[in-house]
Amino acid sequence: MLNNFLRTITLSLIVATNKTMNTPPEFSELSPYVDPRDQAQILSRFCTIAAQGALRNALPKDFGGFGDGFAALCQTHRQLGKAGRDPGLLLMVNAHLWGTVFPVLLYGTDTQKQQFLPKLISGDWLGGHAITEPSCGSDVQAMTSHAERTEQGFILTGEKRYITNVPLADWLVVYAKLDGKITAFLVSSQDQGCTFSNVGSLHACRGSVTGSVILADCKIDTDRLLGKAGAGAQMIQKALEYERAFVFAGIAGIMQWQLDEVVRHSRDRRSGGVHLGKHQAISHRIADMKLRLDTIELWLNECARLCDAGQRLTMASAQTKLYAAEAFLQSSLDAVQIMGAAGLEPGNTMAELVQDALAGRLFSGSSEVQKNLIAALLGTGDAYRGGAAAGLS
Repeated sequence: MLNNFLRTITLSLIVATNKTMNTPPEFSELSPYVDPRDQAQILSRFCTIAAQGALRNALPKDFGGFGDGFAALCQTHRQLGKAGRDPGLLLMVNAHLWGTVFPVLLYGTDTQKQQFLPKLISGDWLGGHAITEPSCGSDVQAMTSHAERTEQGFILTGEKRYITNVPLADWLVVYAKLDGKITAFLVSSQDQGCTFSNVGSLHACRGSVTGSVILADCKIDTDRLLGKAGAGAQMIQKALEYERAFVFAGIAGIMQWQLDEVVRHSRDRRSGGVHLGKHQAISHRIADMKLRLDTIELWLNECARLCDAGQRLTMASAQTKLYAAEAFLQSSLDAVQIMGAAGLEPGNTMAELVQDALAGRLFSGSSEVQKNLIAALLGTGDAYRGGAAAGLS
């Protein structure tokens, strides 16, 4: 009831207008948090940006999208990051888009697309995907959640943990094994036998929620199967490729704000009779921050180009995620170092961003996972099945 009330109030106050690629939303209606931060505020901010068009880029007009491309999506997310400075909200948006919206668009039946996409794209429904389990992370084949066929549909059993947008989500794409093969299902928070909880909440990216899903003989109809039975592993890979490619588009906006703030501080702060930026120890850190930000932008542009051209981005998305995650962490540390003690004051955004940046090295696959993937795509590491190297004589 609270979710529906908040959505009704927020969406009635803001009229979304179609934006072109050159004019992303300003997100001027995004109100700051009032401590203590709670789920009502988190959902309200999501509804606010949804009403301003944050979820409509790179999606067909037939379902409420703008009918533009991924370059426009990057611009919108970057502006959202700069305006909101909220990695949690960005994580929430990306889990919604790549976890539910695009899988339904790519693999859903015509009926599923008509049923789900308009409400997901408008923000009337909040989505996500449930892959991770208490004892299963990057190794998706180790998942134990399973599905059984019935005359009416399926029965799902298992537990998912650290799921972004739970317990606020209305719908999830839940992955479970059917006949031993990973399969995708559309599961509602209202389904009998399905429970969303706060177990597994995190002390990072606090502008989002993270929780658990308990599937205790959860009964769903046949029409809740998403895509082909047994195709879940490939669907997960596709969803994560998109997520890795674009989850840092918004964070690039935050990094631009970080850079602007430290440049301002370096001018205003005096040290040794000169402005702080006169010292090379400071100015060189700022130069490194600028270099990292622009390099991320180049990677994001390349991912957008590949997507808009209909080309695969497996390698590029892994490279983007790896570089951007490490760059965000280092620039966040540099920002606090430049700000000095002021950067560690309670409630200071710079200090909070360090913790969020640590999470950035983990979500959508850790930095180590990205390196493994890059090596495999180069034909070595886990992908190489050749014989043992000959010994030296």
